[in-house]
Amino acid sequence: MTVRFRKIHPAAALPAYAHDGDAGMDLRSVEDIAVAPGARALVRTGLVMMLPPGYEGQVRPRSGLALRHGVTVLNSPGTVDAGYRGEVGVILANFGDAEFSVRRGDRIAQLVIAPVLRAGIEEVEAVDDTDRGEGGFGSTGRS
Repeated sequence: MTVRFRKIHPAAALPAYAHDGDAGMDLRSVEDIAVAPGARALVRTGLVMMLPPGYEGQVRPRSGLALRHGVTVLNSPGTVDAGYRGEVGVILANFGDAEFSVRRGDRIAQLVIAPVLRAGIEEVEAVDDTDRGEGGFGSTGRS
């Protein structure tokens, strides 16, 4: 499969896999921006993506940024639908104690391309019983 990109900013870099076998491609910033502790910011990539029908782009955090700086992708994973033709942006949130500086060209997130399964929807009058039942968060008793 080929995913096509259009650069709409002179500093834009095409996403790239860092290693053979990686699931995610690195997305890079086209701007310098500071994210204060407790704040969030939309960081531009300068890219428009053209996904084939039946696929989505998942924008995910970089583990190194999360571990070292407390910085993550706020709506993780962010979904880029196949029909979207606007600029791919990354919402970074800073949960760290210090301001986080993004510089032009910095790797800010990962992009994973995944197939999309569309489900049929049917309304029913009752649902079947299961062992779990209505048990929600923490209902298994495991921590």
